[in-house]
Amino acid sequence: MSLKDKVNKEKLPNHVAIIMDGNGRWAKQQGLMRVIGHENGTKAVRQTVEASAELGIKNLTLYAFSTENWNRPKLEVQTLMKLLVKSLKKEIKTLQDNNIRLSAIGCLQDLPKKAHQELLDVIEKTKNNTNMTLTLALSYGSREEIVNVIKELSVKVKNNIISSESIDESIINKHLYTQNLPDVDLLIRTSGEQRISNFLLWQIAYAELYFTDILWPDFNKEHLYEALINYQNRERRFGKTSEQLTS
Repeated sequence: MSLKDKVNKEKLPNHVAIIMDGNGRWAKQQGLMRVIGHENGTKAVRQTVEASAELGIKNLTLYAFSTENWNRPKLEVQTLMKLLVKSLKKEIKTLQDNNIRLSAIGCLQDLPKKAHQELLDVIEKTKNNTNMTLTLALSYGSREEIVNVIKELSVKVKNNIISSESIDESIINKHLYTQNLPDVDLLIRTSGEQRISNFLLWQIAYAELYFTDILWPDFNKEHLYEALINYQNRERRFGKTSEQLTS
């Protein structure tokens, strides 16, 4: 039995999020420039997206570029933005062939004009696809997202659009970038680091966390299957006891 066959399609996470880490270290190990690591990382993205769509995962969110990443060397940032444009143009066929809708979250207006326009173009072309939603987190920071929610709600309270007493989890969810997505069930981080790095802090409240030493450019379908099998072997209690779940 192959590893893929061991994945229970009846117990798939509804929303998988991935912190794609290790491109730079992968390149360094190979004696290559960091940009080569990022380029090879796009191959891992393709494998992960295709495998997720094949299995039937409905929502996949990839941490592609954080708000903190703008502080990296200027040449690396420029290269990453060019790579984003190149990848979007190249992968439109993969998205269409697999009936995948592209979405994006973050401060998208901060992206270079060409990258922003290419992103919007692919989002428009794939908007009617229904098999899976692929969301790219670009110029994204969770704390900034939450601060923006607080500001928006404060203005609405001030203008008597809503009352402070009416604010609950559902109201907050409706003001997040991810308002059209369910909470994350499984968060994967590659490269051996075991931290969240300001990614979907609200949305991963009850997510299962999976850390692997595999550097992102080496991450393939088999590694995704391993993460899913690990997830499916866990007991998700959401505050309840094991006995309550079985009864």
